[in-house]
Amino acid sequence: MRAVAAVFDLDGTLIDTEPRSRALWSRLFDTHGVTYDDALIGSFAGRRGREVLAELLHLFPGRTVDELFDQVMAFQAHPDWPALPAVEPVPGAVELVRRLHGDGVPLGLVTSGVRPYAEGLLLELGLTGLLDVVVTADDVRNGKPHPEGYLAACSALGVSPARSVAFEDAPAGVAAAKAAGMAVVGVATTVPSELLSSADLVLPNLRDVRWPHVFGAERGPEVGPASG
Repeated sequence: MRAVAAVFDLDGTLIDTEPRSRALWSRLFDTHGVTYDDALIGSFAGRRGREVLAELLHLFPGRTVDELFDQVMAFQAHPDWPALPAVEPVPGAVELVRRLHGDGVPLGLVTSGVRPYAEGLLLELGLTGLLDVVVTADDVRNGKPHPEGYLAACSALGVSPARSVAFEDAPAGVAAAKAAGMAVVGVATTVPSELLSSADLVLPNLRDVRWPHVFGAERGPEVGPASG
């Protein structure tokens, strides 16, 4: 079955923000004197920050989820903090989106980030206006790994999830897209490839993605040297 629409995650899939995200969440724990490890910080990957904070709120007695989330967002512009890690586009990501847009492929984005944050990154990537639908954390009741965001994107694109392919870098995102009934390309920028094993195909980046992807009973998306 030929896939006719593509829906992208943002952080870690189009732009490598994971080092900066880990620094921000680590800074929150340090500020409040809360002990953490890599696994705890990694649990934020691909999920809405407020939902993870709600699960961890017992570690921050007397604080609210909104207070903690706003504090993390403020860290990004705090003049007294050391410079945050730089962010770069995932190799091949910008080129792929532009190529698909030029070919008239319906394009969507489903992100666990809030809308101002997502719009800022899309502007930084030079992709503003190239996506037909953008679903953010502000637009859904349930974040990833729930499929709500991907179902909403496919509905807005007017394409069945079964004829759409999602690009994701985190286990929560892969689970969300699979639950929506989509084929999934995992991008191993944030976690080791084995943690994305439920995806139909796992790639180190988006350099070699070729469109259209063709799905058969025993094969996943095709990849190869990208062409014009």
